[in-house]
Amino acid sequence: MKNVTEVTLFVLSGFTDNTELKIIFFLLFLAIYIFTLIGNLGLIFLVIGDSRLHNPMYYFLSILSSVDTCYSSVIIPNMLVNFKSKKKVISFLGCAAQMFLAVMFGTTECFLLAAMAYDRYVAIYNPLLYSVSMSPRLYVTLIISSYVGEIVHATIHTVATFTLSFCGSNEIRHIFCDIPPLLAISCSDTHKNQLLLFYFAGSIEIVTVFIVLISYGCILTAILRILSAEGKRKVFSTCSSHLTGVSVFHGTVLFMYVRPSSNYALEHDMIVSICYTIVIPMLNPVIYSLRNRDVNKAMQKVFRKNLFINKHIFHTKIPLKN
Repeated sequence: MKNVTEVTLFVLSGFTDNTELKIIFFLLFLAIYIFTLIGNLGLIFLVIGDSRLHNPMYYFLSILSSVDTCYSSVIIPNMLVNFKSKKKVISFLGCAAQMFLAVMFGTTECFLLAAMAYDRYVAIYNPLLYSVSMSPRLYVTLIISSYVGEIVHATIHTVATFTLSFCGSNEIRHIFCDIPPLLAISCSDTHKNQLLLFYFAGSIEIVTVFIVLISYGCILTAILRILSAEGKRKVFSTCSSHLTGVSVFHGTVLFMYVRPSSNYALEHDMIVSICYTIVIPMLNPVIYSLRNRDVNKAMQKVFRKNLFINKHIFHTKIPLKN
């Protein structure tokens, strides 16, 4: 038996120790974070404030925006601090909390993208019965189920990972506390953890991707039935942008988690994880709303209202007192 010291602090090595590169990365990710917050929070306020957006499609979209905002906030602020810090340390409990939240929000995004694909199928395949088919009871159940699934999944992996022993190196070669890099530095047998990760993440991916593929397959069938070329173009344009976002997210998640442990390359994993934790949350408001007529009208209404207020304030003459 060897005397070992349990790790109480972890070091997130991040990208580089080069001072100039750290400044560039700091400014880049700060800009991404600001853009993410503006895009997602702006979309949430649009949905809340415009009565035309009070339907299940935009409720799902606002929930997705709130998840993306939280997802980025779990990762990026700590990264920005580490770019300016020499120590780059995170406590044991802080690391566990960060991993729990990252897994939780990532899982929610998987479920929400599947629910949104089904919602689009219902709206396009039979638009006249959309309000009946996608009733409040159904979409509220889907949203609650997403949250329940995320908490269960995150709890399982967090408990399984942080009951391992960390008695050697405390350097996590990653930008945040994620499961594969933590398993890589554990001095315990991680075979069960790797199987747990593979089967749970794989099952969630199979189910959600299957729902997305079936939904978009039915949508494609509905598009082919549309007689108007302009109608086909509009529907296909919207669905193609949605499918692009879904494909990029699920493709990177599958690459990251559903693969043999022998294929882990932590340097490459950092680049892949940036895609689904940072880039996708930034792009989702653009992907899901840029070509959306109702969202564009709501934005124009807000701009016109602000323009009217500014003109009224700055062009109103204030009477002078004698």
